[in-house]
Amino acid sequence: MTGLYTTLNLTMSIPVVATAALAAWRLRGSDRRRWLVGVGGALAILLVLTAVFDNLMIAAGLVAYDTALTSGFRLGLAPIEDFSYAVAAAVFVPSAWALLTAGGRGTGEDDDEGHDPDPPAAAGRAAPPGLLATLFWASRPVSWINTAAPFALAYLLASGGFDVRGVIGSLFFLVPYNLAMYGINDVFDYESDLRNPRKGGVEGSVLDRSRHRATLVASAGTTLPFLAYLVAVGTLESSLWLAASAFAVIAYSARGLRFKEIPFLDSVTSAFHFVSPAIVGWTLVGAPLTGAVWACLAAFLLWGAASQAFGAVQDVRFDREAGLSSVATVLGARATVRFALACYAAAVVVLVVAAPWPASGAAAAVLPYLATVAAYARVGDGDAERTNEGWKRFLVLNGLAGFCVTQIVLWSVIVWS
Repeated sequence: MTGLYTTLNLTMSIPVVATAALAAWRLRGSDRRRWLVGVGGALAILLVLTAVFDNLMIAAGLVAYDTALTSGFRLGLAPIEDFSYAVAAAVFVPSAWALLTAGGRGTGEDDDEGHDPDPPAAAGRAAPPGLLATLFWASRPVSWINTAAPFALAYLLASGGFDVRGVIGSLFFLVPYNLAMYGINDVFDYESDLRNPRKGGVEGSVLDRSRHRATLVASAGTTLPFLAYLVAVGTLESSLWLAASAFAVIAYSARGLRFKEIPFLDSVTSAFHFVSPAIVGWTLVGAPLTGAVWACLAAFLLWGAASQAFGAVQDVRFDREAGLSSVATVLGARATVRFALACYAAAVVVLVVAAPWPASGAAAAVLPYLATVAAYARVGDGDAERTNEGWKRFLVLNGLAGFCVTQIVLWSVIVWS
């Protein structure tokens, strides 16, 4: 239990550092300058606000920290670990936003080296050099945290601590799991991705045919050792959920199964990709799946289904051209947006009605998604691609929602320990 917060913060800092490193490598010219200003400005503001309000709240007795769970270093009354959230938000959000809105490497308005911007056909389309770079892009590094955090937070909440088993499980759901999930998807969605102009960057790679076999081999080679370990150190229940999670990753995209082409099952399976790590983390330590836990998991599943459905809207035309089916190609853009809104609203209701406090407070984290998607309630098939702007905001919303949920989990651990 010693240094629990430190261990958790260091683990969760991996995707933040990866995103910042990716931004530093990809951005050029004015894009890089705007990113540096954004990170520096946000960092200065958030650190000052954290220092002021943390010290005020601790001095007022509103919050307290068990010194056995921290490193012992403090700034005033505030544990140094508290500042990691400010650093993570200040670095991750501007980095993710810059990667999504910039023209890509070499496409800044005024390249520092004086080179002309890459032509549109080349921007974001050239395969990353080397196998490791290809696998890195295929794993969607900006999204690593979306699967690692549910496992880590569930494990922490269920066990009240963090050990080697929790760290190894977090690392598995951080990188290998995402490489398998997105790598398999890129192999079997190749024809559709070729037609999709938003592919080829942080929103998804266009995996060169020559890399398909290597990606599948790497996906298996990096996941199997982790799966074997988690089965060996887990419970029967966690092993069954882990098997279901691995099956869902394969079944979503692989030829012969293609759950992603079965309307509504595509949304549920995609949501399970993010919910299952939390279930594995919870059951790995033998914690029971009570009614309250199921309420939280159901809300999480509804959130995931809504996000997948809304994300499918922007690809309606490209999927139809490639002969692919999805909840969006069957329902149409407008009905799919409304389906997503209904799922988000249902998630809020489930949390408020069935989840105990403070878990029910996570309902507030869903509201920004409702507001974002509601702006596209009248979108049609002809202009469905404009929902990509809303989809890009999800990276920022996911970071904010993850921050809120993390605070709730840490609060619960403090209260229950």
